[in-house]
Amino acid sequence: MRAVDIIIKKRDKQELTDDEIDFFVRGFTSGAIPDYQVSAWAMAVVFNGMTARETTTLAMSMAHSGAILDISDVVDISVDKHSSGGVGDKTTLSVLPIVTACGLPCGKMSGRGLGFSGGTLDKLESIPGYRVDLTTDEFKSQLKKIGIVLTGQSLDLAPADGKLYALRDVTGTADSIPLIASSMMSKKLAAGAHSIVLDVKAGNGTFMPTVESARELAQAMITIGHLAGREVTALIADMNQPLGEAVGNALEVIEAVRALHGSGPGDFMEHCLHLSAHMLLLGKRAESLEQGRAMAQKAIDDGSAFDKFCQLVVAQGGDVSYVENLEKLPQAPIQEVVESPHAGYIARVHARTIGKAAVNLGAGRAQKGDQVDHAVGFLFHKKIGQTVSIGEPLFTIHARDRAQTEQARKVVLDAFAFSEEPVAPLPLFY
Repeated sequence: MRAVDIIIKKRDKQELTDDEIDFFVRGFTSGAIPDYQVSAWAMAVVFNGMTARETTTLAMSMAHSGAILDISDVVDISVDKHSSGGVGDKTTLSVLPIVTACGLPCGKMSGRGLGFSGGTLDKLESIPGYRVDLTTDEFKSQLKKIGIVLTGQSLDLAPADGKLYALRDVTGTADSIPLIASSMMSKKLAAGAHSIVLDVKAGNGTFMPTVESARELAQAMITIGHLAGREVTALIADMNQPLGEAVGNALEVIEAVRALHGSGPGDFMEHCLHLSAHMLLLGKRAESLEQGRAMAQKAIDDGSAFDKFCQLVVAQGGDVSYVENLEKLPQAPIQEVVESPHAGYIARVHARTIGKAAVNLGAGRAQKGDQVDHAVGFLFHKKIGQTVSIGEPLFTIHARDRAQTEQARKVVLDAFAFSEEPVAPLPLFY
């Protein structure tokens, strides 16, 4: 069996066998198949897709490319959550501490930024010392001790996906339903979660531009989960504008921590409470969504959710003083408020444009191996449907230099559209 034959077969729109997919996954995990062939194969998948069977086989092969974490001897049940990616989506940083404070253990492997979409690990690394490279033994020990783990993919858990994920980011192969579904689910299966809540985004600020395509992705992941014996719930969430106010690594950590104190933006708070309720229901800690939501709100109100986040940071080597004193987190030297040039109603805040602008500032990667600037990004002061006056603050740029600031101002202003007539606010969930 040769890698080039598998590439050609997928290029020619043929269905790969389980053995061919397993061979290819083993090859790029071991390094026998080089990056350029993996990139060519991924592009063929982008153009020609995969069947449900191929997608499931790919997810299972990547999950089994390393160890499969068995946490049944550590916790009675573990519920994971995963987002399909978006702009300003820092929900994991708030939701995991909330649900673990309610007594539901959560061990999660997250990823880095992918294209215009931010990455949880990049955000966490805004906190000096925070480790995202826990071993399997460390993962299980920490989950047993404090009930929460938030790390990257260790070398022995789904290593194939880790390698493919990094390549997809820089080869234009990020937005493919089979590759997204198999990537997300391989991490979930390898990390040993018994049940999974999927936060599937729809809109211009994610890889699924329509509700229909988001539902297709959700169904693909549910199929993989069910075939692997997992309970899966999928929610379809809007991503036609940034979630919350902050876009950028340290800025999003600040917003996530403030949400744990109950003072996050309204849309972000609602999103976190809704996700938490579903996780608590699936994890059998709540008997209804209403009870789960009340439990989540109580964990915020009594401070236990923030305490759990601090425990997480300490357990993974982070300097908790940066969480307790948010002004210590990285700050950009230039922070410029951009005022609205128009009056009326906000009709558009194009999330993808904003995500790309954040990458251009340095908040994401243009090439594999690029360093991320944790300080840069944006704060948005208006949502679609809200009114605005001429000269009222529209957004704030956090940049490293004046040239970046000038470029970002023009690009992000173009992401806005205004209307003289009232505009309906966007739904949070479909």
